[in-house]
This record gives sequence, structure tokens and C-alpha cells, in this order.
Amino acid sequence: MICENHTQVTEFILLGFTNNSEMQVSLFVLFLAIYTVTLLGNFLIVTVTSVDPALQTPMYFFLRNLSLLEVCFTLVMVPKMLVDLVSPRKIISFVGCGTQMYFFFFFGSSECFLLSMMAYDRFVAICNPLRYSVVMNRPLCWWMAVGSWMSGVPVSMLQTAWLMAHPFCGPNTIDHFFCDGPPVLKLVTQDTTMYEMQALGSTLLFIMFPFSLILVSYTRIIKTILMMPSATGRQKAFSTCSSHLIVVSLFYGTASLTYLRPKSNQSSESKKIVSLSYTVITPMLNPIIYSLRNNEVKGAVKRTITRKVLQKLDVF
Repeated sequence: MICENHTQVTEFILLGFTNNSEMQVSLFVLFLAIYTVTLLGNFLIVTVTSVDPALQTPMYFFLRNLSLLEVCFTLVMVPKMLVDLVSPRKIISFVGCGTQMYFFFFFGSSECFLLSMMAYDRFVAICNPLRYSVVMNRPLCWWMAVGSWMSGVPVSMLQTAWLMAHPFCGPNTIDHFFCDGPPVLKLVTQDTTMYEMQALGSTLLFIMFPFSLILVSYTRIIKTILMMPSATGRQKAFSTCSSHLIVVSLFYGTASLTYLRPKSNQSSESKKIVSLSYTVITPMLNPIIYSLRNNEVKGAVKRTITRKVLQKLDVF
């Protein structure tokens, strides 16, 4: 739709977190440190799960994919956010906004389905251990991973194309730190009821459906664990799932607060904090959670570091 008597918006202004210059510098240092930890932690997980022979199992194959997803997910928003914190003009073009939104939806939806695939992997490992290597064979794991990555294509194309096709004839100030759907939706200068209904449907399908699969998997897992006669066996089985459960709770708990209610009356500041938790904080915590709570990963990290050190010593 063409704007009548108004000019179509060609760029947006991102308000970010604050206008206080000293606070912006402090936030820049903080988020740069978080982003550095995020990249180092996730690349470390990718490295050790790729080169360590003890981690060549489906569980760590999916963990490697999760870490790659987290790197891509943060790459969509954090660099632009860091630039805006030290830039006087926090501008993003109309096309740039749509592109950022597309990849945000793409990687976010892909992560939802990948987390459900990881839950299924744990379900097979604990509830059907004798057939685990047969069921979770290499071709199936690859198809599950590819399917998880590609699952983000339809929702990201639909959400982004539909939203950005609306007329933006009035304000161009986005009260957020990136081009997320709900804050951009507020700038549309026509009725958005149909889009909101579609957005809710997409949320239920691409967020709550994978979450339902996770709930079903863990209901069966918990039932199986409680039926184990050995306390040691129960503890070992639960320890293989605890890291994944924490990651799922962090990601879904915060994301659902935003996307189940696209136009909620929540204050903009509280929305930014919620968005910050699943876009910046959670990707940093994931490798920490998996490395600190998993003895196999900790052992692999030590072996990898030792191997690199020994290789450097041999050179000298």
C-alpha cells in the first residue's frame, strides 16, 4: 500500500537502551565482553566436539549445531547494537531492518526445532538405550539437523515479508535495540489484526509445537528415570539431560513472553530486558552450562588444550 499525503519511511531510528553517553560506554564495554565470551565459548564447543574422538556421538553433533546457531543468532543483532552504542546516529535502513528481522526469525525458529531434536535424542538414549545407535544413525542425525536449520525459512519469509509490506507512513523511531517484530509492528499505519493473528499462529506452530515435543520427550524420560532401580543410574541419566533442560527453560521462558503477545502492554524497558536475555545472555550461557555440567566436555576441553600446548612445544 502506498502512503497517501505522506512519505514512505526509508530508514528507522533505533532508540536502544539509553541516551546517557556515559551509560552507553559502560554498556558497550559490558556487551562487548559478553559477545567475546559468547564467540569464544561457542567456537570452543564447536572445536572440541569436532576433533575429540570421545565426542563423536549424536548428542554432541546436535550440541555443535546449537553452538553454530548461537554464533549466527548473535551475529544478526549484537555487532549492530555495539556500533549504535558508540554512534551518534542509530540509523538502520528499511531494507537493513527487514534483513535483520528475517535472519532473527530464521535462526530463532531453527533453534526451537533443534532444541526439540536434542530432546528426542535424549529420549532415545535413556528410554531405548539398546537401540540408540541404530535409531540415531548418522543419516538420520544429518536429516534432523538440516530439517531444524531449514525450518526457519517459511516463518521468517512469511513474518518479514508480510510485516514489511505494510505502510510505514508516520513515525520511524523503533523503541528497541534491533528490528524485532513487535516494536516494528507499532509503526504500521493501518490495521494489523490479520497480521497479529498470523503472528500468533506462527508462534504457536514454530515455538510452542517444538516445545510440546520437548515436554512429551521429557515426560517419558522422567518416567523412565524414576523407574530405574539404581540411584547412581538415575543420577547419571538425569545429568545427561540437565544442561539441555536449563537451556530450554532459558530460551523458551523468555521468548514466549515476547511472541505470545505481540502488542502487550508491557513497558518498553522490560521488553528490552526480556529480549536481551534470549538474544545476548542465553547464547553466552549455553556453552558455559554445557561445559561446566558435563564431564565429557570438560575432559575434551582439557585434552584439546593439552594437545595444542604439546604441539607448540614440539615446534620449539
